[in-house]
Amino acid sequence: MSNHSVSLKDVYRDYFLIGAAVNLGTIKSHKDLILKHFSSLTAENDMKFASTHPREGVYTFEAADTIMEFAESNGLKMRGHTLVWHQQTPDWVFQDSDGNDVSRDVLLSRMKEHIETVAGRYKGRIYAWDVVNEAVEDKRDYFYRKTRWFEIIGEDYIDRAFEYAHEADPDAALFYNDYSAVYPGKRDKIYSLVKGMKERGVPIHGIGIQGHWSIYGPSAEDIKTALDLYASLGLQIQITELDLSVYKWDERDIELKQPTQEMLDLQEKKYDEIFRIFREYRDIITSVTFWGVADDRTWLDNFPVRNRKNWPFLFDVNHCPKGAFERVVNF
Repeated sequence: MSNHSVSLKDVYRDYFLIGAAVNLGTIKSHKDLILKHFSSLTAENDMKFASTHPREGVYTFEAADTIMEFAESNGLKMRGHTLVWHQQTPDWVFQDSDGNDVSRDVLLSRMKEHIETVAGRYKGRIYAWDVVNEAVEDKRDYFYRKTRWFEIIGEDYIDRAFEYAHEADPDAALFYNDYSAVYPGKRDKIYSLVKGMKERGVPIHGIGIQGHWSIYGPSAEDIKTALDLYASLGLQIQITELDLSVYKWDERDIELKQPTQEMLDLQEKKYDEIFRIFREYRDIITSVTFWGVADDRTWLDNFPVRNRKNWPFLFDVNHCPKGAFERVVNF
């Protein structure tokens, strides 16, 4: 049966929030879909450091404010993304006027001022923040990603960021957010990181599992194992950036004009499987956010392969529900 009248957020009202990442374009072009199906929004890029704080002493909030006002005027909750990240952070943050690295104290004070200003601006209006994004290294031999934050401040930059965020907005739920968070190697590092933070009394309330997955994986077993492990820390979990690529990550030589039926069938099965798991873990999962709205505008278009289209969402290029949508709402 086809459920064009069914609303995703209504079906999951008693389970968790259903979110979408948006930008200034999609809050117009995808407005009808957003208002019908989603209960929470994340700014895809417009609250990041480079967007809000491009130069020292210069803050540009027009785009972030526009998305915030769209959320509020339509009764949608807003997630903040992201306060501290190694990408989309301007060089000036780490440098003095001669282009040399600043001291630990200078960088900490810049971080604090940025977090106070950005999180403070939306205090009481954003229900959760991704405070630190992607600080754990993928490679086996290293624990922390060797970022400018890490190299200049040291590993305690993560603790400090959470403390500053909590001071700026005491009521916001604060998340550590990362990708590959359900795969064994990185999962155990993230667990250790957050366990240490909790033991040190750092104000952290949740773990954000990005969920940039594919129709081929991760396995149900990997997802459940990670959820169980993170839940043992007594924190809430949010799936923060969900999409199911129709390609394997390292598949570089295929470029289709439209998805094959086999891809769509696998995508239906995978969405069905992961939402079964999410429902099973409804006591600890408080929100599931897709990293986009529909297949016509996706961050996976041209990435990681240039000029390659992808179809990772529940709604197709014409904003119509796909078979995967039917599987997710019919249970």
